[in-house]
Amino acid sequence: MQPGGSIAGRNIQKQIAGIRAIYSCLPFRENLKARGGPCKIFCGVFLSHAAKYRVNAQFGRNSRFRQQICNQMSITLENVLALEALEARLRTILPELYRDSYEEVVPVSMGSAGLKYGPDGRVAWNEMWATFCDLAMAGGPPHRGTLLQPGTREAIAANAEAHDRVLDEIHRGISLVSKLQLIPISQSREIDPSWPCWIGVRCHSTGMAAWLVRAIVMENVLAKHDGESLYLPAGPDYRLAKEIKNVITVFAKTCHYWTSHMSPDQQEAIDTLLTNDAEGSELLDFPSADLLENDPAGYGQVARELTAEITRRTGRACFANRYPGWIGVDCPNIRTAVWLMRAMTVENVLARREDTVLFLPANPRFVKENRVARLVDAFERIHRLHAVKKFE
Repeated sequence: MQPGGSIAGRNIQKQIAGIRAIYSCLPFRENLKARGGPCKIFCGVFLSHAAKYRVNAQFGRNSRFRQQICNQMSITLENVLALEALEARLRTILPELYRDSYEEVVPVSMGSAGLKYGPDGRVAWNEMWATFCDLAMAGGPPHRGTLLQPGTREAIAANAEAHDRVLDEIHRGISLVSKLQLIPISQSREIDPSWPCWIGVRCHSTGMAAWLVRAIVMENVLAKHDGESLYLPAGPDYRLAKEIKNVITVFAKTCHYWTSHMSPDQQEAIDTLLTNDAEGSELLDFPSADLLENDPAGYGQVARELTAEITRRTGRACFANRYPGWIGVDCPNIRTAVWLMRAMTVENVLARREDTVLFLPANPRFVKENRVARLVDAFERIHRLHAVKKFE
């Protein structure tokens, strides 16, 4: 029996609901929120035997952390309010059709659409899709099982002709599936020294580009943005039915959800949420290949600090050897990985998943301005709120 479905689990659910009901009646509740102090109402709720069973199952490899959780966890007003605020931000970034049902989305693929060709013998990218799978952001399956990254400058220099063909086809596909303006490569070169690896698209707003980056990376295709300019990967080894199709598909899919399933008011709210200029609110994202090459010691330091601190504070096993520029965090199941991924994204930390592994960026630049601590603090907070979420 699942702990949440047991008598003990239902008691915790009732006490969470009770906290919310009591809080909603307090005339001074706005003062409590504004005060930012402990605001802690201790309910006398420690983990029951059933709840401890869940903790044992998830943290069996870390007995010290398991005992700490079992002895100390309580449901507090502070955590309930933080969870509600987090979920309000989640609903802001999700297309309207998912707002009240994203917890029910199942990560099952609809299957891959085959290539469709036009009379000229070229792929008719604008005629390939009648519908799309659920967004990975909403809990659907990522478009790719592993991360698609841009080609290296060395690979491009060794096979420039093949790379030009890839650029031409992705350019053509993007122009067929959207009305967005492509950025000429000559302009991209001025913005990013690694310009041959990226294809630039001009979005309608910075908020749109910021949202598309988050949504596309969750589909396991690397992307970045600079203001309203979105950048998609390319490489000389990209194949028509594989990597080229991956890039065009995720671009078409995410643009479809942005333009067809979000109102102008929601798009404006997303712009406000994701382009906040407040200190400590910039997006924590992956490092460039040049930065990794030029500062391997800095990357190693950041990766070690992130993995060690996340494991120490949450008990989650971490590793940093699968993708340069990313660390992996083991999750007990796909549902947990999806929830943590979404939550970290609205904390302005780029995140994605492969099966039950959550990936977070490890950028040498995090050494500056205490960004390592900011990422670890965010994950610890999200991890704690997920524990509260499971007993709602």
